[in-house]
Amino acid sequence: MELLQALNWRYATKTFDATKKVPDDVFANILEAARLAPSSYGLELWKFVVVDSVELRAKVREVAWNQGQVTDASHLVVLCRQATATADDVEKFVKYTAEVRGMEVSMLDGYKQMMLGDVPNRTEENKAAWMGKQVYIALGFLMAAAAEAGVDTCPMEGFDPAKVDEILGLEARGLKSVVLCAVGYRSAEDKYGMAKKVRKPASEVIIHI
Repeated sequence: MELLQALNWRYATKTFDATKKVPDDVFANILEAARLAPSSYGLELWKFVVVDSVELRAKVREVAWNQGQVTDASHLVVLCRQATATADDVEKFVKYTAEVRGMEVSMLDGYKQMMLGDVPNRTEENKAAWMGKQVYIALGFLMAAAAEAGVDTCPMEGFDPAKVDEILGLEARGLKSVVLCAVGYRSAEDKYGMAKKVRKPASEVIIHI
């Protein structure tokens, strides 16, 4: 119930209070929620890039429709997918899983073969869409955790991915930006903060068959 109250409280904050910073421990917990999000096969083909540099955030703002959230929020997170997915990702995942669970790698061979029969054989277009969708799962976890902590967020697709990738040097890291998320505290001047939340009634959205 506390989570539902938090979700009713949250909204896509348009104007952040640039003077208020999210405490390090609170922000760390918000990122941890994103890290704990589920992913296809458990491969976690994503990275969460926190842009600390004031200069870089200003440059990102220029290619993100000049949205103030980019620079005014306490933190800016660029949620990224890997540029591609390969058999090596599967091999590393299986090895790491065996280490964490204290088991022989051979015990995971059936699962590994299933992944190897799928992941490397997808087209690059399919991989991009597949990994991108998973990034949004992590975004949802991040935003829910923030709301529960009384921290505001604003997810943003309004930006030029290629230019953001260039500004942040993501290509060299084998990454592609998917969505931005500003994290901070709403400004008292944000008119949307007082607006009633608009959602279709459950009877129109939830279908039992």
